[in-house]
Amino acid sequence: MSSRGWLMWDEAVTKYDFGDGHPMDPVRLALTMGLIRAYGLDRAMEVVAAKPAGDSTLRLVHREEYVAAVRAASADPGAADPAYGLGTMDDPAFAGMHEASALIAGQSVGAAEAVWRGGAGHAVNFAGGLHHAMPGAASGFCIYNDASLAIARLLELGAERVAYVDVDVHHGDGVQAAFWEDPRVLTVSLHEHPRTLFPGTGWPEETGAAGAGEGGAVNVALPAGTGDAGWLRAFHAVVPELLADFRPQVLVTQHGADTHFEDPLAHLAVSLDAQRAVQESCHALAHEYVEGGRWVALGGGGYAVVDVVPRSWTHLVGIAAHAPVDPESTIPSSWRDEVYARTRRVAPGRMTDGRTPEWREWEAGYDPGDRLDQAVLATRRAVFPLRGLLA
Repeated sequence: MSSRGWLMWDEAVTKYDFGDGHPMDPVRLALTMGLIRAYGLDRAMEVVAAKPAGDSTLRLVHREEYVAAVRAASADPGAADPAYGLGTMDDPAFAGMHEASALIAGQSVGAAEAVWRGGAGHAVNFAGGLHHAMPGAASGFCIYNDASLAIARLLELGAERVAYVDVDVHHGDGVQAAFWEDPRVLTVSLHEHPRTLFPGTGWPEETGAAGAGEGGAVNVALPAGTGDAGWLRAFHAVVPELLADFRPQVLVTQHGADTHFEDPLAHLAVSLDAQRAVQESCHALAHEYVEGGRWVALGGGGYAVVDVVPRSWTHLVGIAAHAPVDPESTIPSSWRDEVYARTRRVAPGRMTDGRTPEWREWEAGYDPGDRLDQAVLATRRAVFPLRGLLA
């Protein structure tokens, strides 16, 4: 297996653009790639532009009539059919929507193929992680579900155990739905509680379809306001034990940056430093529990498009490249100049929020009066016994 990771990138992914004023501003992708280049990480990984996902690939997850509806809206945005979630406030139709969406999906599928076939140990598509799209509808800024398509392609290639870990602030509902009945896929999502945030799903009692799928879905619903210590405690109280038991052949992770305390669309209070700590943990878990260390890392949400997203995903790329960026490093002035030229905003100066995240291990004891501990215990009680594990 190649020790050199793959970074999936095609400039045309920035054409995934819902228009002025939409939170999903594609400048976040351009600025991320700019910061990756400023740190020389594009030389530490193989930069690869995969082909767009074709119809046969898209149909691994999406219904034929939905793909046709996306194509039609892409050609004539004014004729978008809201019955398919298109032309809505969250998912406005735009010219070239099918092509841009299929290109992003193709990068995630290409990443999955590379790690499965041994072309790369790790592969990153930070433009991906569009985890809300359903088989027959767009949802939550997501047209095609590239994460589900990558997993479905792995299964098509012969994988028998794929683990998906989603740390976006929003529930990974589309991926959970795609593999609700499939025991070959373990989906784990840590997200803000459905009472306070879209999409309103991801309750701990959602554990997979009765029968073969039962215990295949894991959901940790975090209280609004959860910060570094609670977020990291929840991750480490659930994810490592599940991966140790499941022993996946590939780990797919989604790293939405919208858990950050500056994100305008959600209510967690996580720092960049804690996000980096979870990225490092996913990398370590891949090497510890996954055959060959196979790891596909995706982006996701994140709407603090200058201050947070580029720094978070540059850390992700550095970790996957085995060339981590020093959090205390001063960000190159060339990138800060690029930020100002593109956005007329002042860029952050360092790769840290100045935090040193610490957390209490689950084994250290449970506090019945703590809302975070209640959330973790609800998840463990709901799903761990289904997998033969102690809650």
